[in-house]
Amino acid sequence: MAGHPEIPGLGALRRRVGAELFARVAGPDGPAARARIHGAAGPRWFGPDRPIRAVHGDASMFVGGLRALLLQSLHPLAMAAVAAHSGYRGDPWGRLQRTSTFLAVTTFGTAGDAERAVMHVREIHARVSGTTPDGEPYRASDPRLLGWVHAAEVDSFLRAHRRYGARPLDDDGYDGYVADTARVATALGVKNPPRDQAELAALLDAYRPELRPTPQARDAARFLLLDPPLPWTARPAYAVLAANAVALLPLWTRVPLGVPYLPLVEETGVRLAGRGLTRAIRWAMR
Repeated sequence: MAGHPEIPGLGALRRRVGAELFARVAGPDGPAARARIHGAAGPRWFGPDRPIRAVHGDASMFVGGLRALLLQSLHPLAMAAVAAHSGYRGDPWGRLQRTSTFLAVTTFGTAGDAERAVMHVREIHARVSGTTPDGEPYRASDPRLLGWVHAAEVDSFLRAHRRYGARPLDDDGYDGYVADTARVATALGVKNPPRDQAELAALLDAYRPELRPTPQARDAARFLLLDPPLPWTARPAYAVLAANAVALLPLWTRVPLGVPYLPLVEETGVRLAGRGLTRAIRWAMR
């Protein structure tokens, strides 16, 4: 801070931790991609005052992203597609980096780059199809399936930001966030995406009859929560991240995913640890 000398060695620690986090999330091409996303001239889909920029630029995305993966896994068609085609076990960091880059480009990049990123994803979706272990066919380009993935993701990012964002929005702001994300969803092929929180909640309820636990979903939850591909030194911080992602899940998901519900612990220790972790991430990556 201006006027206050930094503690010796603290700046170097912050830069090292921030660089390691950024490399995990953005990959080896992260610095070049960041320079292009933020530095390229041209119109954007979203102006600097739009809520989507506040939400997607905040450290709470770490919690929201993990919560989204857990929630999305409860749709058997979505989970079957992820298990068969995403490589989340063999290349989890690559999948994270591709997703984070897509979010960054569509949120902060030029309109031309956002359109190209969307078209690339649509081309991939067009090639992804198969059947679940129960014999149900799926297509990644199915608008109904895309709608579930979108709704679960937006709900997760919104709830994480409401709880852990540096500057939480009011209800009008979060309605604006849902409306912003609808532009990206429509470009990806979602039909009539929600445009405010009420529509988002109604859509999530409408999907409930389609959701059910599968062995693939529980296997994914165990991998994400208990066996992440991280060195042991990073496991304590990740455990805090995982506990807060679980604490944000709807209660009806706990039994299907095989995760516990400990209300007293979640409302005290877990939440406090989550606030500390997101502040630490924000400090390291500022």
